Amino acid sequence: MLTSEEAARRLGVKVATLYAYVSRGLVESHPAPVGRGSVFALADVEALADRSRGGRRTEMRLATVTTSVTQLRPGDGPCYRGRPAVELAGRVPFEDVCALLWEAEGDKGDWSAPDLGPCPVATTADALRWALVLVGATDPLRSDLRPVSVTRAARRVVAALVDAVSTGSVGSAGAGSAGAGSAGDLRTGGAARETTGGTVACCLADHLVGGSAPVGVADAVDAALVLMADHELATSTMAVRMAASVRADLYDALAAGLATLAGPLHGGASQGAYELLVVAERDGASRALTDVLREQGHLPGFGHRVYADGDPRVPPLLASTFPLLDDERRALVDEVLAVAAAAGVPAPNADLAIAVLAWGTGMASDAGRTIFSVARVAGWTAHYLEELGERPLRFRGRAVYGTPPGRRSSWSTDRP
Repeated sequence: MLTSEEAARRLGVKVATLYAYVSRGLVESHPAPVGRGSVFALADVEALADRSRGGRRTEMRLATVTTSVTQLRPGDGPCYRGRPAVELAGRVPFEDVCALLWEAEGDKGDWSAPDLGPCPVATTADALRWALVLVGATDPLRSDLRPVSVTRAARRVVAALVDAVSTGSVGSAGAGSAGAGSAGDLRTGGAARETTGGTVACCLADHLVGGSAPVGVADAVDAALVLMADHELATSTMAVRMAASVRADLYDALAAGLATLAGPLHGGASQGAYELLVVAERDGASRALTDVLREQGHLPGFGHRVYADGDPRVPPLLASTFPLLDDERRALVDEVLAVAAAAGVPAPNADLAIAVLAWGTGMASDAGRTIFSVARVAGWTAHYLEELGERPLRFRGRAVYGTPPGRRSSWSTDRP
């Protein structure tokens, strides 16, 4: 059964429109088993999506994906196997969240990376892809699709990606010094857990800052890894599931995910928010936001298609990050948020929060994408395992052939 928000999203309409369909008898609603509200049968919603609209028949472009990995809730954000990520961040380490997503809580496994030798590429993004290819090439059991083998491979991949993060990519923004002070309404969160060395977050934080990262930075990186581990059927996740559908091995499937994540509208979105903060620090918040809005028509790091009332991942991310910033940078972030709100810009999203972490602690401008890439291996692996239980080759797009308006084929037989 689907909640009203999920049903509306599948239909591409607002919740109010969905209930208008109910009143017209187009779809049947049912009382929610817990609490108030209504739920809808998946088959009824899909049947409505396939009906004729305006004389044209709509078709589902992809197979319907039923998943128990992650559910997106407007108030809680992503919920992993029923547990809100915002409640896990800062309390449960990334490794345990991986085990939760992979349904492998009893298997602690080995998180060490194989020795891949020196990395021949310069950029962090290329280094991650290089590490993934090399780990797969050195795995004699890469085609073993048993869950225990898949999760073993995933742990090796995470460790290898962390090792591949070059310290030469550390930015020159300057590390923010730890400081106390009120974090504001957006930065409410639970108590931080104690971090010990050797975890994924600690090692990644060390590489990103180019040395021994303070405990607070490692905790903030761990919270970011947990909160970004999965986000339901994001574009890169669909790429991984398609690869799993043709029974590609995990390494090839993760390569599809990394390739899709590389786009500036997906995994690279935090870099635009980072650059916005750099300009705001140089020119002032009002001028920076005005210039960006004039040039781009939107602010990077603000607004989200799923969370109209604000991204629930932002408060815990900023809660773990703000104590790491000096007074000037905390004040600047507050000013950026205030100017954006006064201008009617949508609420900030997780890309901005991760950009604040990277910018405020002296990491490189692409550090957000690096954190995102490492984190998302957890969710991709969970979806990969789930897709192995589905009918193979179930994804097939439906094309409607036609020539775009205004374009004439050079092979036309018409003659003047």
